[in-house]
Amino acid sequence: MSHPELIGSNNLLDELKTCTQLQYSGKLDITSTKGHKWILYYRLGRIIWAAGGTHPLRRWYRQMAQYCPEIDVDKIQLRSEDIAVEYWDYRCLAILYKRQNIKGEQMKAIVENTIAELLFDITQQAYFATLSYTRNQQTILEVPISATGVDFCVKLMDDSWKAWLEAGLMNISPDLAPKLRFAEQLQQQVSASAYQNFLTLMTGKYSLRDLAVKMKQSLLPVVRSLQPYILKEIIELVELPDLPSRVTEVKHQPSTTKAIVETRPLVACVDDSPQVCRMLEGIFTPNGLRVIKIEDPMQALPILIEHKPDLIFLDLIMPIVNGYEICAQLRRVCVFANTPVIILTGSDGIFDKVRAKVVGCTDFITKPVEADKIMAMVHKYLRPPSRVKNISYLQPYVVSLSQI
Repeated sequence: MSHPELIGSNNLLDELKTCTQLQYSGKLDITSTKGHKWILYYRLGRIIWAAGGTHPLRRWYRQMAQYCPEIDVDKIQLRSEDIAVEYWDYRCLAILYKRQNIKGEQMKAIVENTIAELLFDITQQAYFATLSYTRNQQTILEVPISATGVDFCVKLMDDSWKAWLEAGLMNISPDLAPKLRFAEQLQQQVSASAYQNFLTLMTGKYSLRDLAVKMKQSLLPVVRSLQPYILKEIIELVELPDLPSRVTEVKHQPSTTKAIVETRPLVACVDDSPQVCRMLEGIFTPNGLRVIKIEDPMQALPILIEHKPDLIFLDLIMPIVNGYEICAQLRRVCVFANTPVIILTGSDGIFDKVRAKVVGCTDFITKPVEADKIMAMVHKYLRPPSRVKNISYLQPYVVSLSQI
């Protein structure tokens, strides 16, 4: 795919291409020498979400108004600790989708347009500043809908950026806000109704992107219609702060309640067969082990990163993502550098064993599952289960979305 217009972002395209080729999972931090910061979240080489930029709150509420007009965003209550999480906006979308408050196509539209919008901003910054890139695999997001292909995101951004350049708008950021400077001069040039619209909207309180959504038009036609007045300095473009945080402070009363926190070893079973997962659970639980069953291989990485099991049993042959790929991804995350990973395989071939070792597996067991073989692996790689202990109750982290 050729992108001749993106001469200022060659390094960006190279980095995106590299992440795709590596089937990278984690976040890509992008920083400009002018102090701007963005984050692209990846899952197996595909972009999951994008965050950062100038107006994260303004952008999220604008996207919700555009693609989910049936949702009253004022009813969505966020705590200050919620929005402190870098991907709070994506997490809110995922919760709304799982609650069936929004449809899959709505979430997909917001994800794709958010990514394209931030890629546009990064590309524009690349013309005026140097960008640096840092990969960090500590954060891998769950994917409630299909991930977005990099080529598709770049195509959206490429088309909009090419049109932006052809219109002579390279120096104009869509995050700037138009503000009327000379009302009398404008009144002489436009109709009475148009003049009233200018007075209402050109107040410096809405970015160019905000105005496009309010006017239910595409961004480019809106900016081009204002361009003559901007060039005549009748309208000036000013920097605009992000929206204030709409947070609800929730006060928790001190609690003396005690909760039992398990310190017994936690074992994960990643297998697309419910029967195998149940069989393994039936072996582990009577032996004093805690169990996580993961039947969807696409969800394995975020679940494993969230729970950090002490031992992982990983099926080799699964749809979409196989055991080799999951094991290789796990070994790229530092927290799993030394976690025992046992491959479950239906064959005892030399090729499977060699390949499993190459991607970092610790050991392997041939199916069918047998209790004595499974527990032999547990005793080989885990210490005996510890006793449980009491600690003070900790309030679990939950995004405070009110019922909609």
